[in-house]
Amino acid sequence: MPTRPPDVPIRIVLADDHTLVREALGSLLGSIPGFEVVGEAASGDELLRLIEFRRPDIVLTDISMPGLDGIGALARLHELYPELPVVVVSMLDAVDVIKRAVASGARGYLLKDASRRELEHAVRTVMADGSYFSPAIASRLLQKQAAGPGDLLTQRQIEILKLIAAGLSSKQIGFELGLSSKTVDVHRARIMQRLDIHDVASLTRYALKNGVLEDPAWQPGPPPSAPQ
Repeated sequence: MPTRPPDVPIRIVLADDHTLVREALGSLLGSIPGFEVVGEAASGDELLRLIEFRRPDIVLTDISMPGLDGIGALARLHELYPELPVVVVSMLDAVDVIKRAVASGARGYLLKDASRRELEHAVRTVMADGSYFSPAIASRLLQKQAAGPGDLLTQRQIEILKLIAAGLSSKQIGFELGLSSKTVDVHRARIMQRLDIHDVASLTRYALKNGVLEDPAWQPGPPPSAPQ
């Protein structure tokens, strides 16, 4: 990577669906000498549009966002701009989520409780060396990983688990996915058996912890009415 002239600031674009987080992060980065925040996005779709016009040197993105989430945006950015470094800044530390981010093209990953010093170090390290993973994330990646949802459940069961965790009934899930409520109940029983989890509250915690239902604040809209 060519050496960057010292008087040229690192141009940064941020993506996070929470306005206060985005503003705080932007203010923090803007206070660091040699950093310039040139754009902010509230979703993955907005991020993709912003990149086209702002042409930043590096992107910092959350994972849990409405519409196209951070993982989807990462994959698309990696396809369109393979040389553009993207660092995930998230509250999620599940190994499966981190590995999905890396597989989608993330050059770095740090948690939202990172200090100003670590944030600056992460940006400069990625720009200079190509990658940065916080000690906490690196430690998670080195741990022996328990089987994740993708290892234990089918894609259909993962879809049903997400809707269960979102609070939908078997009837509502069936209508959403075009299944009978009886079929949904069979899937629910198999999901509980495979995960060795036997109540909805524990299923919801599992879904949150493993990135199946990534945003704890997200709630489904009004459930669809079943056809008469």
